[in-house]
Amino acid sequence: MSDPYTGDVTVDACWEAVSQDADAFLIDVRTAAEWTYVGFPRLPSGERQLFQEWQVFPSMAVDPQFAEKVAARVQQLGGTKASKLYFLCRSGVRSMGSAAALSAAGFQNCYNVLDGFEGPPDADGHRGHVAGWKAADLPWAQR
Repeated sequence: MSDPYTGDVTVDACWEAVSQDADAFLIDVRTAAEWTYVGFPRLPSGERQLFQEWQVFPSMAVDPQFAEKVAARVQQLGGTKASKLYFLCRSGVRSMGSAAALSAAGFQNCYNVLDGFEGPPDADGHRGHVAGWKAADLPWAQR
């Protein structure tokens, strides 16, 4: 059985792609609360950075219109079904589901960003130090 999406990439490979490829999009699928209180990636050009909740807080039910919303935004920004879509969540789980959803919607290049924004917890139970976007010291901001 093949993967339900194109594949997994490291945060460094994602950064390289979204920094250099004009047809690459970073789609942060965490909740609005996470973007606000935990932080979010900062791209050199924010126009191909999308924020769309995969699971809607506080119910945490998957948004049944997620794929439709992301597809519309990507196409509005000049992307196509051949554009490279990189899905990011906290630790790399929700992003797998979202990458699979856009693959099922006909997008050909959907990638899960391994370890997500914060990665797994460290020995003290804190995220953001072991792996992921923050631990790799890639650009990010907090509101």
